Amino acid sequence: MNMAKMGSFLAELRKEHNLTQADLGEKLGVTNKTISRWETGNYMPPVEMLEELSNMYNMTINELLSGKKLSTEEYKEMAETNIKESLRASTFDLKEKQIFFKKKWRKEHLSTIIACTVAWIVLMIALKVQGAETYLIGTTGGLLAVLYYAVLNNRMMAYVENHIYGGKWNEYKSKDAEKET
Repeated sequence: MNMAKMGSFLAELRKEHNLTQADLGEKLGVTNKTISRWETGNYMPPVEMLEELSNMYNMTINELLSGKKLSTEEYKEMAETNIKESLRASTFDLKEKQIFFKKKWRKEHLSTIIACTVAWIVLMIALKVQGAETYLIGTTGGLLAVLYYAVLNNRMMAYVENHIYGGKWNEYKSKDAEKET
């Protein structure tokens, strides 16, 4: 995939539709500088933007990535190549995205994590003050810690999946559920 060719093709399509970089940026919710970076081939538009552009210009994503309108023969030939090269050009791989969004979730939910920890400590102290047996305190504390971990980890992973897959994850899961019924 030739990024410069794709970029100049995007610029050509934009001009054919009588749009400035600012106009297109406003329609897509990005800056004109972002549009400029795409059109110069410095950056590749994210998949969501490629989808928007393909709808706007009535073209396939494969054609946008190829930097030209494709015949049926060319389309099949270019599809596999474009997919592989797009994945290689991706800014982050899946593992990096997971790490990033896990850190982000932990940062955003630090108060919840602290509140759960404080509640756990208070419960352990209350049980000790009430004279509960050591094995009961240990068992209760262990079970509660596992429960907190399971609930918070589940919430974090749902957040990560939603952000990595752009909300599409829930659509896929609900479609799978419909198929099973």
